[in-house]
Amino acid sequence: MAPIALTIAGSDSSGGAGIQADLKAFSALGVYGASVITALTAQNTRAVTMVEPVGNAMITAQMDAVFDDLNVRAVKLGMLGGTGAIATVENGLRGRALPVVLDPVMVAKSGDRLLPSDALEALRERLLPLATIVTPNLPEAADLLGTAPATTEAAMIEQGRSLRALGPRAVLMKGGHGAGEHCVDLLVEEGGITRLSARRLVTRNTHGTGCTLSAAIAAGLAKGMGLGQAVARAHAYLQGAIAAADGLGVGAGHGPVHHFHEVWTHG
Repeated sequence: MAPIALTIAGSDSSGGAGIQADLKAFSALGVYGASVITALTAQNTRAVTMVEPVGNAMITAQMDAVFDDLNVRAVKLGMLGGTGAIATVENGLRGRALPVVLDPVMVAKSGDRLLPSDALEALRERLLPLATIVTPNLPEAADLLGTAPATTEAAMIEQGRSLRALGPRAVLMKGGHGAGEHCVDLLVEEGGITRLSARRLVTRNTHGTGCTLSAAIAAGLAKGMGLGQAVARAHAYLQGAIAAADGLGVGAGHGPVHHFHEVWTHG
């Protein structure tokens, strides 16, 4: 049977992030993807022009339908939109022995805010304790902790440990918003720190990077990988997707990464 991963997130009409990016990443990595849509967005590579939340009853119905029939092996959480959706998702996941990858989506690549400030506390209290791993970028980690973004690896480790204290088994501090020739991600676990470094690629086509990375981690967990192995494989996959992104030529703004860079052939 094919391994199955479930993404619970918002829809991106331009196809580069959210549910669409998650399903592409699952498929590219050999995992069957199911989805629960929490919000509809009207967006493209330049802006988010409208957001419409899905009702809590519909979120519950989607989760029930998937879990009642599909043998889900891992769950990825993305854009949830507000306190009601967060509570609904928590209720639907409570008691299920599944690895959960939490991507705390707060702001779109265009700069548009996707999570109201008043929902931060609900995210901290309700979902961080359920997470196997949480994958914040530097501004998201700072928002969750009510502090300034980390500017050094030592500060990243400190913030990762502070986030772990809120309940998740592990924290992947992502360095994409940092500076320097190399982009460094730090996996903070109880047993220590794993450093993942890659040369920083100069491209405007980075739409959906956070969604793609967290979905790729969930795909690895659905296939039975250990957490460290799943994170390392996802990190390598995302670097390839970013490196190939300019070849897609999608949109006039922040274009998407190339989810199928290992699969598609050209010419």
